[in-house]
Parts: sequence; structure tokens; C-alpha cells
Amino acid sequence: MTAPMKVVRTDAELEMPHVDRTLRERGLTLVLLPDAATTDALAAELGDADLLLMCYARVPARVIDGAPRLKGIVKYGVGIDAIDIAAARRRGIPVVNVPEYAEETVAEGAMALMLALAKKFKPLQREMEARGWAWPTARWLAGDLAGKTLGLVGVGRIGRNVARMAGQGFRMRVLGYDPHVGAAAMAEAGVRKVDDLRDMLAQCDVVSVHSVLNDETRHLVGERELAAMKPSAMLVNVSRGAIVDEAALVRALEAGRIAGAGLDVYGQEPLAKRGHPLASLHAMDNVMLWPHLTFYNAEALRRLEEETLERCFEILEGRPVLVKSRDPRLRAQAAGVRFATDPPAA
Repeated sequence: MTAPMKVVRTDAELEMPHVDRTLRERGLTLVLLPDAATTDALAAELGDADLLLMCYARVPARVIDGAPRLKGIVKYGVGIDAIDIAAARRRGIPVVNVPEYAEETVAEGAMALMLALAKKFKPLQREMEARGWAWPTARWLAGDLAGKTLGLVGVGRIGRNVARMAGQGFRMRVLGYDPHVGAAAMAEAGVRKVDDLRDMLAQCDVVSVHSVLNDETRHLVGERELAAMKPSAMLVNVSRGAIVDEAALVRALEAGRIAGAGLDVYGQEPLAKRGHPLASLHAMDNVMLWPHLTFYNAEALRRLEEETLERCFEILEGRPVLVKSRDPRLRAQAAGVRFATDPPAA
């Protein structure tokens, strides 16, 4: 009698009840690993597994090479920097993500962080909790987004949604830096392309990061880029923490070289109040900190679960898996994949 196919899902704290229930109803053996599971534990479970579902867990080459039955890796989310994709390609194991499920959701999160910073939500809420009221003194004087200049570092799916919300909703002037997107495509999204990152940063009242993390973008916003920003400008990052040089960001905030920051992502997660390189940010009134949850709402998770299952069954049934991402690391795959047609980056 043939044993049922085995699926391993990491990061079980991110609940996926529809995915888990459906896989089990289809007769598959499902193993859930917690966020804290070691690489050795993952390698042991993948030794006889047919499919890996992962979100945050690192999947190095030795784990992939030690999984002889593995038919595919599904990232239930967007970022793929934790997977050794080169190792998967060598084995002919397709890797796929789910890039579209939270485009507007994360864009709304970025806009919420911008508003929270501009309107001083954090210090006002602290004052209300401590004293019950706040009188209109200079300490609480807030600002508008309307009419200000927004700079996008990365003008992909989420960046374009931010551009629409900011431009049409708040009448913001939107600039964009992205070497992989042409001026015509940006103009169609209401964004004016700027080829030099520091030149763009110097013009902005708000900077919002929407790049993928790879070797090209790691610490893309570093000491010199932060120094190019206006002292009155704010930085928002809902993409990946390591795109920003976080040590340089802490120094810039402590020295008052920029006005504030709104962060949902960190190079080292989870964030902590003690013993973390960014722990000092918790005490800053001009810094909004979220726990990597801009994607986390009911509508987005429903979309995520449905598409994750579609990708799972394509792989398990031996069909080419649909790659919707434009990331060149995924587009370079040749085995077991088919590609969605994207509009050209003119």
C-alpha cells in the first residue's frame, strides 16, 4: 500500500486553518513545525516529504539537498530571500510564492504608518492613556500628507498601490526609484521616475520602501541615503528590514537627522524591548513599530490560503506550478513552472 504524500508546513504560529484542513481532507500527511524549529528539525522532517510550505523559516541548501522526494517549495507570502533558490534549481525543484494576495492590504498599512507619524498618534495615545487628555500645545502640532512629496523605493505591485492611494487620495506628488521599472510604466501609475536614489530622497517629505530583498537591495538605504533626506522627512518600511541599514537608521533618529520612522519589518525578527539591536526605538515617540503584520487581515488571508492551495495541488499533481512573481530569481527557473504574463516594464 502506497503511503500518503507528506507535506511539511513551517511557521505554524501563522494560522492557516483552511490550508491545513484541506490538505488533511485530501488524505495528505501534514506536519506542522513551529517558528522556533531548528534547521536540523526541518531537515529531518523533509527527509521523506513531498512538499514544503514555508513563510519565515530559513531553507538552506543542505535542507533541500537532503530531501530526495521533495517536489516543490511554496512560500505562503511574498519574500523569498530565506530560500536557497540556486540549490532548488540544481535539483529541479520549483519554488513559488504568492505575490498578489496582500498588494492593497500592505499598501494600506504603509499609508496608515504615514498617517500615524504625521498625526503623532503614538505620543498622543500615550498622553491620553497617562493623563486622559491633551491640550493643543506645540508638542502635539501635527502635519498633513496632502500636497507633500512621497518617494517610493521600489515601484512594484505594492508600490503602485501606495502611489494610487497617496496621489489620488491625498494629492501627494509621487516620485519613484526603481532601476527595473521604466518611466512610462511609472507614469501610468502616477509616479515620476527619478534615476538617482539620493536625488529623490532629498526631495521627499515621506519615503516608503517597497523593494524585494536581494544582494542588490540589501542596505540600499544606508548612511549616505539617510543623510540625503530632509530633517523633516519620515521613513516607512513595510518591505524587508535589511533593505535599510538599521544601525544607520537608529543613529539618524537619535541625532534628529530625520523626523521619524514607521516600521513593520526588521532585519532580526521578532523585535524585542531588550537585547535587540533596535530595542531603543520602542521609547521614541516619533517611531511607529508594528510586528510584521501589515499583511494580516481577513481578506488578505482568505486570498493567501486559496492561492496557496492552488499552488500546492499543481505541484503535488505533477502539473507546472504558476509563477506570478516578476522576481528574476523565480523567473530563471526552467523545471516544473509556468509563468503568468506581466505587462512590460516600459
